[in-house]
Amino acid sequence: MRYLPLSETDRASMLAAIDVANVETLFAEVPSSARLTAPIADLPFHQSEMAVERHMAALAAQNTGTQRAVSFLGGGAYRHHIPASVDALIQRGEFLTSYTPYQPEIAQGTLQMLFEFQTQVCALTGMDVANASMYDGATATAEAVAMAMRVTGRHKAIISGQLHPHYREVIATQARWTTSKAQLLPITLNVEEIIVDDDTACVVVQTPDFFGNVHDYTALAEAVHAKGALLVVVVTEVVSLGLLPPPGDMGADIVVGEGQSLGNPLGFGGPYVGLFATREKFVRQMPGRLCGETVDATGQRGFVLTLSTREQHIRREKATSNICTNAGLCALAFSIHLSLLGGSGYQKLATLNHAYAVQLADKLKAAGVEVLNSSFFNEFTVKLKQPAAPLVDKLAAQGVLVGIPLSRFYEGQDNLLLIAATELTTEAEMNKLAEVLA
Repeated sequence: MRYLPLSETDRASMLAAIDVANVETLFAEVPSSARLTAPIADLPFHQSEMAVERHMAALAAQNTGTQRAVSFLGGGAYRHHIPASVDALIQRGEFLTSYTPYQPEIAQGTLQMLFEFQTQVCALTGMDVANASMYDGATATAEAVAMAMRVTGRHKAIISGQLHPHYREVIATQARWTTSKAQLLPITLNVEEIIVDDDTACVVVQTPDFFGNVHDYTALAEAVHAKGALLVVVVTEVVSLGLLPPPGDMGADIVVGEGQSLGNPLGFGGPYVGLFATREKFVRQMPGRLCGETVDATGQRGFVLTLSTREQHIRREKATSNICTNAGLCALAFSIHLSLLGGSGYQKLATLNHAYAVQLADKLKAAGVEVLNSSFFNEFTVKLKQPAAPLVDKLAAQGVLVGIPLSRFYEGQDNLLLIAATELTTEAEMNKLAEVLA
């Protein structure tokens, strides 16, 4: 089937409507040197739908996916079980409304879902308000830095060395084109050694951090607030909040993170769903959209787009962000999965993740592998007796994804390997990893 199924009669009618003799006349302004005189030789001609499906399936089969491989990958993207009901529910007609809910009367399904999503994010993070999601955790973190600078009127951001390196890169990239001054701390600097001065807008930290260590930032929050700055806490594994104290209880001013672990598959890198929550007093500086609850003319409960301080809605100089949309479908999957789990189910899921990670760490220690963490949730760092990267490549070819070699991000850390375990990790897989790394 042609994607542009226009007949010659259709084309003649369109040309007549714009008073043009033929198609060639439409391209008269394009220099002949820039126009093709024959089909591009390297491109294949059209194929049948079945042939294209076979070709695409063969290309996809070249990937080493976590569904077929034994996987201990983590580092901000985690393999979790997604109930079949999530995929069934996100396809219901109530949610198949316009991606941007400009007209609330025809987008109540989308708006209510986003309202419930915001409520869930607030409950998980211990914050007052949350937006309707962002692209992913990294962009949400960069937006948090920009927001802290608007709130404080300062332009210096102190970035922990234990923050996910991709998040650090996004912050640094944004700083290149703004007045932001991102101070990227080395990984060797402990959180307790962070020095906050009167020019600091915010301090950005993560728990569990990129190496898997769990932190209590209560004392840091007090030190940051004493200097009039804000504390931004990043959570890349949202399942951890089923066991660990919410960042809001530690004194965080902005909590951002990645919600992929709930309802969303790994997908070779996306799409994911960024979480963003803050204190109520900062709500008008929050980027993105905020859905609110109201009543209609008859007193019925309804939902509206309450705040949307972005460029396409208001004047650029008044906008808090140029972010165009929210990750609506991914947020819906997140919200459905969390609703299906409920409070006790969510806590049980987190307990399983931690228990399996502890079990794996114990097996690796027994096999003579050095585990560097004194505390962790479902991810930890080990030190091997040889460089990790060649081993990772060798075992990936055998269908075993043993983890992330930290030499990808840090010079001089050749023997360090980041390993994650989730509720999907089996004891047989743990035994296999221990045997391999021994």
